[in-house]
Amino acid sequence: MEAVVLAGGYATRLWPVTKNRPKMLLPVGETTVIDRILTELEADDRIDGVYVSTNERFAEDFRDHMAESGLEKPTLSIEETTEEDEKFGVVGALAQLVEREGLDGEDLLVVAGDNLISFGLSDFLDDFDEHGTTTIAAYDVGSYDRASAYGVVELDDERVVEFQEKPEDPKSTLVSIACYAFPADAVRFEEYLEDGNNPDEPGWFVQWLVDNEAVHAFPFEEAWFDIGTPESYLDAVAWELDGESIIAESATVESSTIGENVHILPGAEVVDSTIDQSIIFSDSTIRDSEIRESIIDQDTHIENLDLAGALIGAHTHIANGH
Repeated sequence: MEAVVLAGGYATRLWPVTKNRPKMLLPVGETTVIDRILTELEADDRIDGVYVSTNERFAEDFRDHMAESGLEKPTLSIEETTEEDEKFGVVGALAQLVEREGLDGEDLLVVAGDNLISFGLSDFLDDFDEHGTTTIAAYDVGSYDRASAYGVVELDDERVVEFQEKPEDPKSTLVSIACYAFPADAVRFEEYLEDGNNPDEPGWFVQWLVDNEAVHAFPFEEAWFDIGTPESYLDAVAWELDGESIIAESATVESSTIGENVHILPGAEVVDSTIDQSIIFSDSTIRDSEIRESIIDQDTHIENLDLAGALIGAHTHIANGH
């Protein structure tokens, strides 16, 4: 079985923090979301190869990161885009990847690289092996309004009987979370696209599959975070840290109060300040300030400010309210 980790998005809702770095490489505790996924895939003997699907803009970031990781399975697979409006859509990109990497005739695991999932991918693959059909991970978001932003799943036992991609009036709160296992005969991306179907979200492809063949779900009840906004990113970090905080050895913290779920990265300096529920990136300086529920990017200087819910880009200097 081959695995594809989707890492081609431009994460515009997290700009400016992700304008020049892929969100999959943002720190979540001592690791990153994509590293959690890649480490699990490395350890599962059923996975022969792992293709990290990204774009030309972030290819070098992933190439460097994967070289440092020491993992043997991942291979970079690059789609020829550098901007959001050039993207082929996820299904379009998957069809190109299957052709580019020669994966026809292979069972395929597809998982989003920004998916922080609390279940083990090995457990998910066990479920796939048991059913032998396309299998999708599904999570109850507990809100019809929230469900309308995802692919909504209706089940008969574990068999998917209906799948609605982003419905205005969802019939359930159980949603697909961009973790799919396809048997080789269900890897029909090209056929789907040739029929003129939507190339964007993989949920449209799953909806088409449900109408054509058996699909099963792997419902889970633990945590799940779709990291696409500053709020969801901070929520994922808070879940990972569980009330603790991380201060890098090379960071400096003087005369300051560090609250819960704070991550201060290497080279950062915090003086006479209070930090809570926030991430301070490398080589930033915080002086005489209160920072809450905020993301402060690298090489930033903040002085004498009270910030809550802020997203401050790299190389920014804000002092005395100016």
